[in-house]
Amino acid sequence: MTLPPHNKTKRTTRFIMLDAVIALLPACIAGTVFFGWHAALTIFLSVLSAFCFDLIYYLITHKVWKCPAKTFRGYFEAFDFTQIITGLLLALSLPASVKSWYLPVVGSAFAILAVKAAFGGTGKNIVNPAIAGRVFLFVCFTATAFYPAPMAGNAPVTGATQLQSLLAGETTLPLIDLFTGNKVAGCLGETCKPALLLGGVYLAARGVIKWYLPLLLLGAEGLTAVALQGSFSVFLPSLFTGGLMLGAIFMATDYVTAPKSFWGKLVYFPLVGIIIAVTRYFAQTETTSFVILIMNFAVYPIDAAIFARPFGSEKRRKPHEKNPV
Repeated sequence: MTLPPHNKTKRTTRFIMLDAVIALLPACIAGTVFFGWHAALTIFLSVLSAFCFDLIYYLITHKVWKCPAKTFRGYFEAFDFTQIITGLLLALSLPASVKSWYLPVVGSAFAILAVKAAFGGTGKNIVNPAIAGRVFLFVCFTATAFYPAPMAGNAPVTGATQLQSLLAGETTLPLIDLFTGNKVAGCLGETCKPALLLGGVYLAARGVIKWYLPLLLLGAEGLTAVALQGSFSVFLPSLFTGGLMLGAIFMATDYVTAPKSFWGKLVYFPLVGIIIAVTRYFAQTETTSFVILIMNFAVYPIDAAIFARPFGSEKRRKPHEKNPV
């Protein structure tokens, strides 16, 4: 973070995060329409768990037993929707299966307590809590490998996903199905691309994210995939398979875990896209969450190497330049 003074505005963290919640609603609605009440249950448990674990941590650290009313009031006065964002993003990156109802609860506990709260709370975490929770669940629970396919009976399926088929040079579903999510097995938030794009347009229109940052990531990934597989026909399918679009719009653009300077962002986002394409190609599976998580650790050295000019500072003049009159 840069040192003060900062440009003051009426748009607080609470209002910015509320915009993010609104932007995620289309994906939540689409996931519920596609997967049914299983998706609604996953979203509900994830958000409720994230909220409860955040509240419990606050109450303990602020010694609620000394003054319960004041402590509860203080929590809701400082409530900034970041815990809701964590719950929503975690839910959208999980399979919608009622048999795995415990996944959003365990994942939220890890994301809130071990990633967000352990480092000091909002704005101090070094990695994205939702991504860390998703990776933790993927490593620890095999249930994350069972994905139901929307509009195909909602039965959990295993085997090669559309992304794995694409990477292996095999036939995938038609492009329109990959885009809309029809019969595409995957996590509940990654299937319907129009819902994700609608949320991204809203965030860009509201000034929450820069519109070109997700495009830099997506373009770099698509072009790298084309170079690796030797055919431009894989460009759009590589963007429409897996969780790439969800990660590019809602996870990689996280304020806390992305570079602070303009040039730092121009380095970071294409680099993330390139690494995702390369690791996907050689691992023959989805790597978006892992790459973004690892690249979160690269943000500090990028910020150190490409330091943002403090707000209000003057550009250093060359020796031959005269001072303005």
